Amino acid sequence: MAYTTIDDPSAYFQTTLYTGDGGGTRAVTHGGNSDLNADWVWIKDRGTSSTHYIFDSVRGVQKHLSSASNSQELSDANSLKAFNSNSFTLGTSGNVNGNSRTFVSWNWKAGTSFTNDASSTGIGTIDSAGSFNNTAGFSIVSYTGTGSNGTIKHGLSTAPEMYITKSLSSARSWAVYNQNIGNTKAVFLNSTDAQDTDATYWNSTSPTSSVLSLGTRSEMNHSGENFIAYCFAPKQGYSKFGSYTGNGNADGTFVYTGFKPALIIQKNSGATGNWILYDNKRDVDNVANKILIPNNSSAEASACDVDLLSNGFKFRAVNDASSNKSANTYIYMAFAEHPFTSSTGTPVTAR
Repeated sequence: MAYTTIDDPSAYFQTTLYTGDGGGTRAVTHGGNSDLNADWVWIKDRGTSSTHYIFDSVRGVQKHLSSASNSQELSDANSLKAFNSNSFTLGTSGNVNGNSRTFVSWNWKAGTSFTNDASSTGIGTIDSAGSFNNTAGFSIVSYTGTGSNGTIKHGLSTAPEMYITKSLSSARSWAVYNQNIGNTKAVFLNSTDAQDTDATYWNSTSPTSSVLSLGTRSEMNHSGENFIAYCFAPKQGYSKFGSYTGNGNADGTFVYTGFKPALIIQKNSGATGNWILYDNKRDVDNVANKILIPNNSSAEASACDVDLLSNGFKFRAVNDASSNKSANTYIYMAFAEHPFTSSTGTPVTAR
């Protein structure tokens, strides 16, 4: 079997930088080797305390959520106006297209739609619909909560190792499942809180190759409320979801991914602290330190050096609680700039 089936990760994920123009038809074009028709677009103003804006094609244009807030879905006709074949179009909203303001967007492709009537297909117990991409291991799933233990089809052919759920109807936290902390725990994307243990988050049940399990907690299954879930299954040479243990020194713990990271999002799961987001576009050097914080609206800052290597990453901050405190556990999600070895067996090198 080939080392990877994805020689060009830019066909499925890209970080895109742009400067707003304040106009009503700003087309932001992706610059990767491949065209990217993104289905999940996450935008942040780098220079101000404007909040994160998260859009997806399943919910539709103009509808946005913020990772820094538990707020319900909002709609703004002047925000994201269209998902295009290699771009997205923005309106006049200052939070996504303020004149002369600098922005970053992180963009993922799903692309194949599905609808699942659980009673007729026998897959899951709760109806779901969405968009999936099995090559990239990513799906976007919408469903309506029941308030009872249940399962939903996630659209992927392999079990997700990380997923994020959010109520669209009410002010509820973003609940995050990570296989390394287990099916009785959750962390929250909009919060600094440490992981919480409660069997009613995921019904003490890990996802399978067809469904993910929901407990009775309101954060992911309140009766009658509409929800969205973003699901991720690892793909060799392209994505990885897991955990590492900090060692507290400048020669930090090496985390093997099998690819040169383009994006890392991580959090100290066992202690209070921010989520931290790094990418290879805002930092062009091998050691990245330009951070954005998903759980708050702060402008871009410099902190927590991380070495982006050809086959993984290593945090360099000495005993830093947010990235490398000795004996602390951190969960992460990472996506590739380039696989360590291509499908033809050709190795790549670090920047």
